[in-house]
Amino acid sequence: MNPLSVLQDSLYFFRRHLLSIAKLCLPLIVIETLLAQAIYAQFGSQTRTLAYGMLLGLVFYPLYSGALILYLDARSQGEEPRKRDLLAMSLRLWPSFALLMIVCLLLIVAGCALFILPGIWVMVNLVFAEYLLVLRGLQPLPAMRQSFELCKGHFWQILVCMIVAMIPLWLIDALTRSLIGEEPELWLELLVGSFNGFLTLFSTLVSFRMFMLVTEPPLARDPS
Repeated sequence: MNPLSVLQDSLYFFRRHLLSIAKLCLPLIVIETLLAQAIYAQFGSQTRTLAYGMLLGLVFYPLYSGALILYLDARSQGEEPRKRDLLAMSLRLWPSFALLMIVCLLLIVAGCALFILPGIWVMVNLVFAEYLLVLRGLQPLPAMRQSFELCKGHFWQILVCMIVAMIPLWLIDALTRSLIGEEPELWLELLVGSFNGFLTLFSTLVSFRMFMLVTEPPLARDPS
């Protein structure tokens, strides 16, 4: 697995299918961002805000991420599914996906409590769990176990891909938020938050490309 090749392939796909991905995921991201703004306005920077923000992620992320994973898989097979069908399938997967998110988060937090490095190790080894749940129909715990199996021998390549993919996204997020200031107009904050949230979907493409490479044929196909 060549990290540079993975990132190039993912970026190519992201550019080529930008409009379709935006139509599929952006409306949910905008709603999530808008609700997050309302929560912040209500509670300020209190701990309760963080708790409600995590709850929002638990509600919305499985929906648009699951739909995106299904879309990526369909395109890798040369299919062009309808957006409403993808969202409907994602909605059916929501309970299992949400449970997977909770368990993975707890494991990562527990690992980070042990001097950070165990948390990074857990996070990397769980990178394929979402794809196994959505595409293979595995339940959360079997998906997590299989993800650990798939990551054997690929830990450092996966870690490099994740870091290189996320650093530009973090920098863009920090830059755009610094440009709008500490107390921006609500519409501007919504625009920037939604834009940055949409860009983070690139990490899903990177993980999917790695998933294709570590799984056996016929899953290891190039997206088109």
